[in-house]
Amino acid sequence: MIPTSRRVAAVAPFLAMDVMTAAAARERRGEGVVHMEVGQPSAPAPRPVIEAARVALERGRVPYTEALGLPALRERIARDYRTRYGVAVAPERVVVTTGSSAGFILAFLSLFDAGARVGVPQPGYPAYRSILAALDLVPAPMVLRPEDRFAPTAALLRATHAAEPLSGVLVMSPANPSGTVIVPEALRDLCAAARSLGLPFISDEIYHGLGYGVPTACALQFDPDAVVINSFSKYHCMTGWRIGWMVVPEVLVRPVERLAQNLYISAPYLSQIGALAAFDAQEELDAVRDGYARNRAILLDAFPGLGLGRTHPVDGAFYLYADVADLTNDASAFCRRMLDEAGVAATPGLDFDRTDGAHHVRFSFAGSEADCIEAVARLRGWLR
Repeated sequence: MIPTSRRVAAVAPFLAMDVMTAAAARERRGEGVVHMEVGQPSAPAPRPVIEAARVALERGRVPYTEALGLPALRERIARDYRTRYGVAVAPERVVVTTGSSAGFILAFLSLFDAGARVGVPQPGYPAYRSILAALDLVPAPMVLRPEDRFAPTAALLRATHAAEPLSGVLVMSPANPSGTVIVPEALRDLCAAARSLGLPFISDEIYHGLGYGVPTACALQFDPDAVVINSFSKYHCMTGWRIGWMVVPEVLVRPVERLAQNLYISAPYLSQIGALAAFDAQEELDAVRDGYARNRAILLDAFPGLGLGRTHPVDGAFYLYADVADLTNDASAFCRRMLDEAGVAATPGLDFDRTDGAHHVRFSFAGSEADCIEAVARLRGWLR
């Protein structure tokens, strides 16, 4: 028998991807599926992105770049922080990564030693736990509360740290699985609390640009030393291009660069060229976001009548995180039946919350308006 490492045993399956695999098998049998399981825009990458990559590919050479990324892309990202948030970010502090996933790995490796406890929201993005565990770090759940709109607060951070000391904290806004936003005042207080406790502050801002009336702030507005992680996957519709970025304090630039050089050399050249062009596609991308807003309205209008009306606040992103306790206490079985019997694929809450997720389901509304209408019709017939 070939042995496997202890780290592998600590990494749980990514249930959203398992559901996607089951849905694909159903489709291969010729059975229709409405995909609401994966947080992936159904819209293609913007036209300027595709055209820029095509032109670059026709030149013939697809080289490595500097480990920190193309200087032009780093400069353009830095300029966007000035325009969007009024924050001055030196381009030298911008690190281009292979998706946000590489950003988390680089952040964790550069900030923490083995055994460090890192506060993460619960419910929250499952890869946080798995990446931390794979790196011999300890995810410390910060259990979100309805009285706080299911968003992390300074008080929650202090309480988690008091129970057992943390080495750092990671938050996300808008959040996955819920879309809930940490409002600017609460983010300011969180940054201040982390500073007072001497904790590095990591802010996952991958869903910025996808908001529905609730203001979304950047952690750099309140803490210039925050580590901010973002990606072109969500707002920019570039999931498979695997391109993201970090903003890091100056002291971390060289350590992160050394790690990037050795872990993946550089982010893909063609994806960086496309990402640079993505900043010229705002009108096209805002139209996609407006489509999500319509999808959100369809689900928020229909779900209460289906017994799915108790959700976390849907301030941004493209998810509804629904409490299904009135329908089941086994969301995994519920999702299997929903796929098998109604042809609607969604993700059980245990992906995001090992404690309370058994009666929650995440629905993604990143598909088309027609998909959302069809999903409602199928669920209405199935749950009747």
